[in-house]
Amino acid sequence: MEGLAEANYRVIFRVEGGEEAAVTVSGGEFLLAAAKKAQVPIDAPCSGNGTCGKCRVKLLKGETEGGQSRHISGEDYAGGYRLACAARVVSDAAVLVPAGALAYRNRIKTDGGERAALSALREKLVAMGFTGDSGLELLQVNLKPPDLQDSAADRERFLRALAGQTGGEPGICLYALRKLPQVLRRGNFSLVCLVRREGDGVFVLDVFPGGEEAVPPVTGLAIDIGTTTLSILLTDLFSGAPLAAGSAGNGQIRYGADVISRIIESTRPGGLERLRRAVTEECIVPLVGALCKEAGIREEMVYRAAIACNTTMSHLFMGVPAEHLRLEPYVPAFFWGDSFRAVDAGLGLHPEADLILAPAIGSYVGGDISAGVFSSGIFQKEAPSLLVDLGTNGELVFGNADFLLSCACSAGPAFEGGDISCGMRATDGAIEACRIDAETMEPDLRLIGAADQKPAGLCGSGLIDLVGELFRCGIINAKGKFIREGKRVRRDQWGTGAYAAAFAEETENRRDLLLWETDIDNFIRAKGAVFSAIRTMTAAVDLPMDAIEEVYIAGGIGSSINVEQAIRTGMFPRLPSGRYCYIGNSSLSGAYAMLVSRGACRKLQELSRGITYLELSSHPGYMDEFVAACFLPHTDGRLFADE
Repeated sequence: MEGLAEANYRVIFRVEGGEEAAVTVSGGEFLLAAAKKAQVPIDAPCSGNGTCGKCRVKLLKGETEGGQSRHISGEDYAGGYRLACAARVVSDAAVLVPAGALAYRNRIKTDGGERAALSALREKLVAMGFTGDSGLELLQVNLKPPDLQDSAADRERFLRALAGQTGGEPGICLYALRKLPQVLRRGNFSLVCLVRREGDGVFVLDVFPGGEEAVPPVTGLAIDIGTTTLSILLTDLFSGAPLAAGSAGNGQIRYGADVISRIIESTRPGGLERLRRAVTEECIVPLVGALCKEAGIREEMVYRAAIACNTTMSHLFMGVPAEHLRLEPYVPAFFWGDSFRAVDAGLGLHPEADLILAPAIGSYVGGDISAGVFSSGIFQKEAPSLLVDLGTNGELVFGNADFLLSCACSAGPAFEGGDISCGMRATDGAIEACRIDAETMEPDLRLIGAADQKPAGLCGSGLIDLVGELFRCGIINAKGKFIREGKRVRRDQWGTGAYAAAFAEETENRRDLLLWETDIDNFIRAKGAVFSAIRTMTAAVDLPMDAIEEVYIAGGIGSSINVEQAIRTGMFPRLPSGRYCYIGNSSLSGAYAMLVSRGACRKLQELSRGITYLELSSHPGYMDEFVAACFLPHTDGRLFADE
């Protein structure tokens, strides 16, 4: 490789759909590294270690070394397909990047999927008194027109009238000042101003002509930045009504599916800025633009943004160094901040738009969890309840009105598809539920999307279902190894087994949709981390697991999670099914509450300070619990035996 490294080669990336980018790299560099240099966003959830198979590209011209694995058949390899993370550049080359390798970007959706989940929360906010206190107001101001005897400047004339009306000292931002002369004259010196209450005074954010002209909606954004997925809700700040909603993948995923990989990337030259731009400029800004277009407004009409995310994501989103989060004693740069502006984070909203971050609880339990605690309401319960947020990481909160205990478990990204070769997030084409015939081993699949939708992969709920069914039917054993043969069971040259949930002619990408033993092993470790965390938390307060009165399941795992299968695989404790409830994206719901209510913001800050963080890695007995849980369902079968 030494001689090869001295040569430079030109690599052209042709993205399916028309985009093209070129870059010059040293010989021996991987195609994935070349793509990053060329700003071509190829998915790489496994951070380039060759296990996920999602950075599959096609070599159109030139040569590479390596790149073949169980993810690339001999026929496909001969046809030019390579894993970008395993193929080294050894000549000038042209590479086709298929749509499947850009799934996080191409599956941007703008729909109302999150809107229905907010109705109960809005009722709860009313009951708690957290409505009508957004801090923003629309005020009608009528001015005396200027004449030769009173030729005061427009700004001073307006602020003088506003001071007389509000009784406080007003101010005005430059954005509103630039509009003021025309607005005054269009409204015959009658105007409507949008103000933000600041102590005894007000600050003018925007001005509109008075009279019969309709004032446009005053809007804000609730944003959940997940490690894998981000969701955004555009909302009318006065009525609380959702105007548009959408979701997309987090562009940072090409730097790794887990936060540790991204923290490491952020320490490299220019890495922090690359990660910030990947989530902001590549994902949030385009999605916000699409939502505003759907709602018929401009981005400048968004006056506030509330964001909930884990502690690492908050640092990378704000461009704040995060390297100390992974180094003992794991100290973040900040837990919360209340003086940020959206413009500081690169969001193209109103220039004076507030940016509110949900307060984090610990280094690995972030503002998304404090938001979830608020929206789930477990802090008001008398009986002990459990919140389980299943996304790229697993975070849990256990407690009631008297105490709240939190922890983070190393579940990995399996529940959002990151560590699963056929995994994907819960969007169109994802298998969300499955039933297998025990005799024929034939599957009956339920997909997200239209009736004619073809399978594209497994989301979290589909993964739980499929593994549970494989175990129920005796197709795999307690270790997740295949013990039956048939046309649905495939084996590679090393004997590793896989189950074909769908054949090539049935799938969206025309390839067999296979769940491999290594995928099942990743799931077993993930579910084992969740169950052992639950056992450790209940034991820490000397309570049995059947003392849990309610279990709230949140996160991007998919709304159709089958609790029976989750119990069968050993992820959740054997409790009556009526105690389990899926509450959707509780992080986004909490961000929405912060967006429309200053009282909710204060409550979240209070909650975050009152939640005790349990560090599992140093807790006595946790590793024994984890190892015991890394079987289907558990080494102690009595925990899951029928009554």
